[in-house]
Amino acid sequence: MKRPITPRGYELLREELLKLRAMRPELSMAIEIARGHGDLSENGDYDAAKEKSGMVEAKIRDLEAKLSWAEIIDPKNLKDPEKVVFGVCVKLQETESGEERVYQVVGADESNIEKGWLSIESPLGKVLIGKEPGDIIKAGGAQKEYEILEIFIDDL
Repeated sequence: MKRPITPRGYELLREELLKLRAMRPELSMAIEIARGHGDLSENGDYDAAKEKSGMVEAKIRDLEAKLSWAEIIDPKNLKDPEKVVFGVCVKLQETESGEERVYQVVGADESNIEKGWLSIESPLGKVLIGKEPGDIIKAGGAQKEYEILEIFIDDL
């Protein structure tokens, strides 16, 4: 099952994977040092080192899986989108408060709402797909209303 991701998102996952793989020798050394401290049944350092190593290995497997499922979609290849699709940026205005926000619709594995990267699988992301400027949408737990002001491609 392929999952959409932007080139930036793919690169961020790949960099994280490389950092974690680079930690392997250090984690292995910590386990060996702790093993040298004696009885493993009562060795807290050994248990902690094994646990940390296990967590890093699990994260490595998770990132490898995400990268293998990734379908890289480059928003730069879109030509003046008239509707919201994966990769575009959307300028929204909350109709009640007038507050404006800009989101880029991205894959679930790269979403980060603080950075304005909205998952295509989120409730708001799902509602936005296929909409165009001037459309009013409702989303969120409070069913806030938003007007789509603009759709554009950001230089990533």
